[in-house]
Amino acid sequence: MAENKTAPTDVPVEAFLASVEHPVRRQDGETVVELMRDITGQEPVMWGPSIIGFGSYHYKYASGHEGDAAAVGFSPRKGNLALYGLTYAPESASLLERLGKHKTGAACLYVNKLADIDLDVLKELIKLGYRTITTADAESFQS
Repeated sequence: MAENKTAPTDVPVEAFLASVEHPVRRQDGETVVELMRDITGQEPVMWGPSIIGFGSYHYKYASGHEGDAAAVGFSPRKGNLALYGLTYAPESASLLERLGKHKTGAACLYVNKLADIDLDVLKELIKLGYRTITTADAESFQS
C-alpha cells in the first residue's frame, strides 16, 4: 500500500506562512490560522509542503486504502485560499449560499480573499466541518 504524501511534518506553520509571496494571501492565511485554532481548539500543523491542518481523522476506504488526514485545514495557494473539510456537514449547503464569492470542488472550498466572504459564515462552516469529520464515520467522506 502506498504511503500518503500528505502527512504531518515538523515545518513551522509560521515559517511557511512567512514564505507566502502574495501579501493578501499571507495575511488571510494568518487570519484563517487564528480562526481555525480558536474554533477547533487544535494547534496548526503542516501537512505536506503546503496544507495547514487542525486536528486529524482516520479514514479507511472499501478498497482497503486507509490513512490519516487533517480534520480541517487550508492552503494559501497562488490564486486562492483552498479550504478543506468545510463542505461535509449536511448544513454546509445552506451556509455556502450565504458565504459570498466562492467556488467548490470535490472536497474543497475556494475563496479568492477573505474580504469577499462573510467571516461569521466561514466560522460556522469551520465549526460544523470540524465537528462532523471528527465525530462521524470517516468512510462517508470519500470524494
